[in-house]
Amino acid sequence: MRGSLRRWQQEALTAFWESPNENFQVTATPGAGKTRFAITVANEALERGIVDQIIVVAPTDHLRTQWAEAAIGRKLKLDPTLSNRVSQIRGGFHGYVTTYAQIAAAPRRHQLRAQRARTLVILDEIHHAGDGLSWGDAIAEAFETCVRRLTLSGTPFRTRPGETIPFVSYEQVGDSFQSRADYTYGYREALADAVVRPVVFAAYSGQARWLNSAGEVVSAGLGEAVDGKSNTKAVEQLAWRTALDPRGDWVPHVIAAMDDRLNHQRAHGVPDAGGLVLASDQDSARAYAKIVREVTGDEPLLVLSDDPDASAKISQFRDGTNKYAVCVRMISEGCDIPRATTIAYMTSYRTSLFFAQAVGRVVRARRPKEMATVFLPAVRPLLELAAEIESERNHIFRVPPTAPEDALDQLVDLRNDEPSLDTWQPLGAEAEFAHVLQGGRAVTADYSAMAPDDESEEFLGLPGLLTVEQTAALLAKRDVEIRRKTRAAKQVDPNPEEAFDLAPWEELAQLRREVNAAVAAVAASTGEPHSSIHVWVRNRVPGPPSNAADAPTLRKRKSALRSRLVK
Repeated sequence: MRGSLRRWQQEALTAFWESPNENFQVTATPGAGKTRFAITVANEALERGIVDQIIVVAPTDHLRTQWAEAAIGRKLKLDPTLSNRVSQIRGGFHGYVTTYAQIAAAPRRHQLRAQRARTLVILDEIHHAGDGLSWGDAIAEAFETCVRRLTLSGTPFRTRPGETIPFVSYEQVGDSFQSRADYTYGYREALADAVVRPVVFAAYSGQARWLNSAGEVVSAGLGEAVDGKSNTKAVEQLAWRTALDPRGDWVPHVIAAMDDRLNHQRAHGVPDAGGLVLASDQDSARAYAKIVREVTGDEPLLVLSDDPDASAKISQFRDGTNKYAVCVRMISEGCDIPRATTIAYMTSYRTSLFFAQAVGRVVRARRPKEMATVFLPAVRPLLELAAEIESERNHIFRVPPTAPEDALDQLVDLRNDEPSLDTWQPLGAEAEFAHVLQGGRAVTADYSAMAPDDESEEFLGLPGLLTVEQTAALLAKRDVEIRRKTRAAKQVDPNPEEAFDLAPWEELAQLRREVNAAVAAVAASTGEPHSSIHVWVRNRVPGPPSNAADAPTLRKRKSALRSRLVK
């Protein structure tokens, strides 16, 4: 059985058996194969006569079945249907799979089961034990007497102060506690081993407009800097929420960009490539599913948490050829869907754990020439999380009793701390390609690096085939066609010249896009930061910021920027 393991799994297995401790923690990037590693540990523990039974704790009911199916393929029989009403493990099984919620509901029941025989407990995605003090207390009570405990995590994770997780080792670093994994296998190592796919983060900006509490129209760009200063946190949050509103134009545009990517993948070696659209709530998910139908012509699978068929739909998407699945959180963690290659991150959740787990759904490698693409709003919190994907971070949190005001900023849904959301009324948002994120930096289009026939090459194909600047340029060029596609889906004339006649606000939106594109082009040719070029053009053509400027001012700024390109 060991012969079929990957190098990291063999190393971790050796480390597990050499460890004198009862607890052993493994942190391995999503898609690396933690389940197979853990099942191998379980089989060897039974074969060596060290334990008599296995208990696996998973985050969700769907993952109970997935664990049992993976185990049966390795000659290990685990019961995924054992309820808290049954006192003993059923005959014919080596153990069972349960959930953290079940443990919390009846810790004494699981404690008695674990005490009846020598037990190895496998705690999958152990960070879930920190979801509440009662859950942590429950697993501590239930599995304190187990012979061995194996804890697994797909990504580094964070908990609230004072809620240390049982069976996890910590060390104090300054004013923080940091977990100490016994074996770590990060995204960087997995990428080098071709275990995971390379990820391209494509960020989309655009203008958002909404009514504030005074009934005034507010306009702001996603991630836009004015005079070298970023939007305030409050403005950024409201612009983000406005962009995610399904009644605007931002979501259809990004869905069309995602469809463009999937169509290319399906036509060039990945015929079953699938896309995941992640929504913040069920109402948004239903609205996004309708947009997918209108823009792409494909019927998506809608996966909602209160749907009794949710698990069956996940399996259908995993094993089928459906192009899209739209969901809230059902496919954010632990669900193995190797054919999923693309994500539209249209949720306001911004925890580092949720983001990394969501990206983890599309990084599992199957064959060469497969890449993962994540489409996301160009807002600071998400760009920071994307920049951290390739860095190894451990479980860090502030020592109680004091913590900075924003210590839990990365732990909440955006909607929980938005200003004046009760009076916020979205009016609409347009989308445009902003940049590709690589190595923590935003890379805009470099049209000078594009050969005339570059667009006919593999569209975001093998790593290294296109430079990151060329990739950004290619996405920007395709953005024009995508805008036409979304207009056609809404039965609006896609001709830009005639579009100016539709409404004055559409002319302003088009001019803002052209000014931003000109700024990006100047930045690419001069090496200056975007903020400096924005300051220069406002000094050259005085007036309000682009998001508040009138059409004549925007036209003059576009002309001034283009004069720099001519030189």
